Amino acid sequence: MHIERIGFTPIKGGRHVEHPSVGLALDGPLGDRLFCLVDLQRGRVLRTVDNPALLATTARWQHGQLRVEIDGRVVTAEPRSTGKKLTLEYWGRPAEVEVVDGPWADAYSAYLGRDVAFTRAVRSGELVYGASVTLITTGALRLLEEKLGHGVDSSRFRANLVIDSDDLEPHVEDSWTGGELHIGSARLRVMDAVDRCAVIDFDPATGASGSHLLTTLAGYRLRSGTIDFGMYAEVTSPGLVERGQTVMFSP
Repeated sequence: MHIERIGFTPIKGGRHVEHPSVGLALDGPLGDRLFCLVDLQRGRVLRTVDNPALLATTARWQHGQLRVEIDGRVVTAEPRSTGKKLTLEYWGRPAEVEVVDGPWADAYSAYLGRDVAFTRAVRSGELVYGASVTLITTGALRLLEEKLGHGVDSSRFRANLVIDSDDLEPHVEDSWTGGELHIGSARLRVMDAVDRCAVIDFDPATGASGSHLLTTLAGYRLRSGTIDFGMYAEVTSPGLVERGQTVMFSP
């Protein structure tokens, strides 16, 4: 097995961008979901499933500069701390963020047609729904493509790691729970399955709806009331992961 794709986004809800490598820290991929947009009136973090238009925006975080492509323009600056902290609702739990000074709040407010604040997570992992790392396998994708009768862009699943497992049975990852993945010096403990929602039916580059992935998955991956596809994992040993790198599993 080897790493086929590495993906993440510095802004929660934005397009999942492919990267040649990623540093895995104990609290997850470096640069992943550092920032988020906030609906101050409702006191909650904006979520992709409720705001699919965010998928048409692209962000890159490098050398302290945040570059955002939004609605045909590019907004680049260095985020500045305001010291103003907020405790918000995020999927039924509190999340602490800090309001960031910069051009992004105005840009996103104009794009979305409503006022939003631009914030940064106070702690790493604050803006993560499940565990800090998600992964899927190409074997599972190929089976889904067979069911659908056409190809599927793996970025629809917004996995940090896509693992080439074509030489193994589909959904081999179901048997990895509790085991470890060795990728260079990095170690990942595999946890529970990822429960999928309607986000996978939005086009990963435009946010347009129209796919039937969730319905198709429900036909053969509905287990105990959840539609499972992919696995959560946590980092037990930090390291750099690169595209093409060998992946080894140990129970």
